[in-house]
Amino acid sequence: MLRLFNAFSFFGDVVGRADRHAVVRHLPRLRGDLGLDAVVINAENAAGGFGITQSTADELFEAGADVLTLGNHSFDQAQGIRVIENEPRLLRPCNYPQGQVPGRGAGLFNVKGYNLLVINVHGRVFMDALDDPFVAVERELNAAPLGDVADAVLVDMHAEATSEKNAMGYFCDGRASLVVGTHQHVPTADARILPDGTAYQTDAGMCGDYNSIIGMQTEEPLRRFTTRMRGGRFEPATGDGTLCGVFVQTNARGLADRIEPIRVGGQLAKQVPVV
Repeated sequence: MLRLFNAFSFFGDVVGRADRHAVVRHLPRLRGDLGLDAVVINAENAAGGFGITQSTADELFEAGADVLTLGNHSFDQAQGIRVIENEPRLLRPCNYPQGQVPGRGAGLFNVKGYNLLVINVHGRVFMDALDDPFVAVERELNAAPLGDVADAVLVDMHAEATSEKNAMGYFCDGRASLVVGTHQHVPTADARILPDGTAYQTDAGMCGDYNSIIGMQTEEPLRRFTTRMRGGRFEPATGDGTLCGVFVQTNARGLADRIEPIRVGGQLAKQVPVV
């Protein structure tokens, strides 16, 4: 172990402009109040609800994010391809075909003198059939083992099926500090520490306006559910955003001593106080 990496947070999918602004408004205070050594944010919906751009990535980095992860909307914005190629702090899923897709799926980041390994991986159940996520994560864990090369390891499992996310948690147990799910945009109530010391939550939830249908204005999703007809594109909801994520404290082995949900601002924070 190189040094004690004490506390970090992960925040779920940021959906659109209003919710980027919520990150800008709340994150600087949270970093100080919680004594965070690092912050990782899933930003795959940051640009108009779909994908990433240079300006949206810059806005989140300037607000206090150290690393951004993506998901199935990684390449939805044409200009986002260049950002994914050139920005080392921006990760797309590691199980895209190796050598054929721009960007990186994992990175070892020096943050405040600590080595933080971040792995972004894409599920396959009810999702696009990318390469095996378990093989891909195994490769990245072996490249920078916890307690040897990495002071802390965070795995963002971007997946639809809760069972697949749960399986990834146990697959990484004892080898990662945190395995956390994204993509579903709804925070789950199962934050816990697994038997061998890995913190786990099935879905972190979104950083978004919860007066919506998973971050989108309700009219178009309702039309599609009730009529099976498309009337336009999905548009991000623009109300007050809630920041949803998890707070993790680690021990000298880089494993978790504590995991707590974070919910700040907007509707959900009225029910669940900040850590």
